[in-house]
Formats: sequence, C-alpha cells, structure tokens
Amino acid sequence: MVDHARAARMAKRIQEIVARAIEREVKDRRLELVTITDTRVTGDLHDATVYYTVRGRDINSAPDLAQAQEALLRARGQLRKIVGDQLSVRFTPTLSFEYDSVPEASAHMEQLLERARQRDAELAKLKENARPAGDANPYKDGGED
Repeated sequence: MVDHARAARMAKRIQEIVARAIEREVKDRRLELVTITDTRVTGDLHDATVYYTVRGRDINSAPDLAQAQEALLRARGQLRKIVGDQLSVRFTPTLSFEYDSVPEASAHMEQLLERARQRDAELAKLKENARPAGDANPYKDGGED
C-alpha cells in the first residue's frame, strides 16, 4: 500500500538533509552554486529524485551544469550515507539527481507576459483616439420609401 503522505514527508526531509550536506559536509567547490529545489520519493520509498539548479558565478556568466552534475554524481554515495544516518529508516532510498529547469521556464514566461502587457498598453493608447470607420449609424435610411 502506498502512503503518499509518508513519501511526501520523507521527500521533504531528504531535501533538507541533502541541501545541508552539500552546504556543510561535502567538500567540492563545484557544488558551491548548487541549490536543491525539490525532492520526489517513489511510493515504495526506495528511490528519491533530487532536483537542483545551478547559479552562475556572477550575473553575466552561465552556470556550468556539466560540472555540477558530475560533482553530484561523485558525491551521491556520500550523500546517501548522510541521508541514511539522519533519516533513520530501514532502507535508505537511492538518490538520483535531475536538473530543475522550472526557474528558467518561469523567467521566460515572465518575459512573455511583460511583452504582452506592453502590447496591451500600446493598443489601449491607440484605442483612445480611435473613431469608427464610416457613419455613426451605418443602417440609417437614405430617405427612400
């Protein structure tokens, strides 16, 4: 029987443990700019998928996703050991890491929405001075009986 509430609680706890371990215990400079965004645990509690994002060193630099992924793969065993020690469950879930592209997609959607708002404002300005084409009453009778 699958207990979704337990899986959700375990996922949240794994997310906290992995984030803290990356920050304090794993000594790899490639993980300095990695942020753990979400964790999902399967219904049987045997597999956990940890989602992460990577920031660039500064505003203009792109994040190095390949190095971050390699560092996470190399630290996977150590992270699983830390999770197992702190989670206190019979079976420690295996960890897999996936890049979380939601923040980039969200930023792109915000840009699209901003362009739509600007276009709506331009159309509203044009509408203020607009007049209907032709007569005000296009169905008026021309006086013929």
